[in-house]
Amino acid sequence: MNVLLQFWSGYARMTRRWPSLAAIIPFIPVVALWSAVAAAGIFPRAFFPGPVDVVNSFFTLTYKGILPDYLGDSLIRLFTGAAVGMALGIPLGVLIGTSRWAHRICWPILLFFQAIGDIAWLPILLIWFGFGLTTMTFVIVYTVLFPVVLNTVLGVESVPRDLARAARSLGASPARVLWEVTLPGALPNIITGLRNGLGYGWRALIAVEMIVGTSGIGFMMFDARRSGSTVEILLGMIILGLLWYIVDAWILAPLERATGQRWGLVTS
Repeated sequence: MNVLLQFWSGYARMTRRWPSLAAIIPFIPVVALWSAVAAAGIFPRAFFPGPVDVVNSFFTLTYKGILPDYLGDSLIRLFTGAAVGMALGIPLGVLIGTSRWAHRICWPILLFFQAIGDIAWLPILLIWFGFGLTTMTFVIVYTVLFPVVLNTVLGVESVPRDLARAARSLGASPARVLWEVTLPGALPNIITGLRNGLGYGWRALIAVEMIVGTSGIGFMMFDARRSGSTVEILLGMIILGLLWYIVDAWILAPLERATGQRWGLVTS
């Protein structure tokens, strides 16, 4: 028991001093178990490569320039689709959240299309646009749009109406109320919607790259299936997980916390 307490105390001190260790240490037992199973030869090496094989594949594909090109293509597609989704979703969410008429008209339509999965659009998109960037961008925009719109509506509706009334009583115009009261109050929810939308969009991108892509991490994984290269499939899976963890834990989550604290929506 004392050994366990000493270990936990040492772990807490190390993670406070080096916060990045908190993200690395939990994976050590997983990698150790993976390495042990691969070394034991329980499964054929071609079907179950070890961590060293994946690392070697990483350096090989990076040296050849394949992995950087594919990863760059995936990131460009994701951020392009996310930017378009935000550009459409935030104004639409503000409109629905501030106008009863817009809410009555648009809300049923939103719920209807939200129920249609992004991949369900692929057959008709392939007929309309074929195998290309337009199809992939549409899927990402469609996936990102709904979390952004719904969270923006929630954020606008959660802003106390007394704040808007007070601003109008002091002579603020409707545009100024919107810019200085409604949008700042809704911003934490908008950031949450963006965080969720990017997560959904990232998964949708990989799926659509597997089906219609000619480059990207999803295409790399699916193309490796044809040659039976399990190591490249595992490498793609690890890159997906690590990349999203970095984006979410180191960028989006701190941004979400900072936004909430900035506008006084976090109470201690």
